[in-house]
Amino acid sequence: MLKYGLLLNELEALIKSHPYKEGDKLPSIRTLSEQYGYSKSTVIKAMDELEKRHRIYSIPKSGYYVVKRTVNVEQEEPTQIDFAGAAPDSEIFPYLDFQHCINKAIDTYKNDLFVYGTSKGLPSLIQVVHKQLANYQVFTSQSRLFIVSGVQQALSILTSLPFPNRKQTILIEQPSYHLFIEHLTTHQIPVIGITRTAQGIDLQELETLFRTADIKFFYTMPRFQNPLGNSYSKEDKIAIVELARKYDVYIVEDDYLADLEQDSKADPLYAYDTTEHVIYLKSYSKIIFPGLRIGIAVIPEVLSDLFNRYKRLLDIDSSMLSQGALEIYLKSGMFERHKQHISSSYGQRARLLADTLLRYCDHLYPDLFSFTQTKQPCIHTHIVLNGSISVSKLAAQLKPHSVIIEAIDKHFLPHFPKAPILKLNVSNVKDSAIEQGIGIMIKCLITATKA
Repeated sequence: MLKYGLLLNELEALIKSHPYKEGDKLPSIRTLSEQYGYSKSTVIKAMDELEKRHRIYSIPKSGYYVVKRTVNVEQEEPTQIDFAGAAPDSEIFPYLDFQHCINKAIDTYKNDLFVYGTSKGLPSLIQVVHKQLANYQVFTSQSRLFIVSGVQQALSILTSLPFPNRKQTILIEQPSYHLFIEHLTTHQIPVIGITRTAQGIDLQELETLFRTADIKFFYTMPRFQNPLGNSYSKEDKIAIVELARKYDVYIVEDDYLADLEQDSKADPLYAYDTTEHVIYLKSYSKIIFPGLRIGIAVIPEVLSDLFNRYKRLLDIDSSMLSQGALEIYLKSGMFERHKQHISSSYGQRARLLADTLLRYCDHLYPDLFSFTQTKQPCIHTHIVLNGSISVSKLAAQLKPHSVIIEAIDKHFLPHFPKAPILKLNVSNVKDSAIEQGIGIMIKCLITATKA
C-alpha cells in the first residue's frame, strides 16, 4: 500500500477510536511528518483524502479539525428487540464514505444530471458491475447487463414481457418475497406456488409443474431465501437448471444477498445455465441501504431488446446520481471494505441466533418449535411453531415485553396453505439482545402452551 494510504488508515482509525475526538484539532502537517517519518506532501495527500471523506475539515491558517458525526454510533441500547425489521443496520453503514461518493458523483457527472441517461444504465457503472459479477461466477457480456431501479422493477418488467416460450403462468416458492406476491395478485397475473421448506423443494413436484402447468418462469431465491433463510444445495441447483432446460421454463434468480456468502464454492443457478434460461437479478439494497434503489439484471439475449424497450417506457433511466455514487463506491474499494465489515458483523449475529435457537430446540424445549440448522446461518431464519399457538397471538404476547415479531402470512399467496412459521431477523438486533429476546419468546411460548 502507498505511504499516504497507510497514514490515511492510521489517522482514520484514530478518529474512529476517539483519541482524536469530534472538534479536536489534529497535529500540524509538520508534526505528523516528523511523527510518522513521511514527507509533508504525503501527509497533505492523506489529509486531503480525509477531508474528501468528510472525516476532517480545514480552517485556513488554523489547521485541520475532526468533523462532528452526523450519526451517533454510540446510541443507547434500543428499548425494543426487533426481530421483524429487515432493513440493513444503520449503525454499520459508513454514511460519510457514501456521502463523499455522492458529492464526487455530482462533481463528476454534473453535466449528465441535466439530461436523460440510457435505459440500460450508466455505461461506466455497467463496466464496473460487469467485472464485479465475475466474483459471483456470473459471466456475461455487457450488452446483457441492465441497471434497474431495484429488483422490484426488474420483476415487474419481466412479468409484463411476452417470453419466447409463449407461456403465461408464474411459479413462485411458498413462502416468498411478499411485494412480488402483492404485485402478481394486484395485477391478476396467473400464478401458482410450490412449497419450500428448510429442506428445499420437492424436485418431482417441480418437474410435474414445469411439464404440465404452462410455466413462463419460476421465481426463486436459491441463496438465503426470504423469509426462510436457507439455501439450495449444489445438487438441487443443477437439477433445477436442467429441468428448466428440459421443459423450456425460464428461471428468475433473485440473488439479493450474494454479498453475504462466505462459501467460495457456493455458485448461483446462473453458473450452471448453458442455454440462457436463467435470468440473474442482484440487489444492493440489503448490504448498502434500500433507498439506493439500484439493482442489476442479466437478461438473455433473446429478451434484451424487449426488456430495454419496456424499461425505457417505464422510467426512461434509473437515477443518474445513485448510479454515479455507486460506481465511485465500487471502484474506490469502499464497497469491498464495507462488505467485509457487514458480512463479519451479520455473520456473528446469524451464528448467535442459530446457536441460541438450537440450544432451546434440541436441549430445553423440543416440543415448542422445530428449527433446522443450515450450513451457513443467515441474518434471518425461521422456526416452525408446534402446538396450537399462532404467530399473531405470540406477537401480541411479546409486545408488552418490547419484543417485536411479525407473522409471515403476507409471504404466501392468498389461497396457498399457510404454515405456522415465524421469521426471525437480527439485522437490527444487537448481539447482546439476541439471546435475551429469544429467551423472552420462549417464556411466552411456554405460557401460551399451558394456557
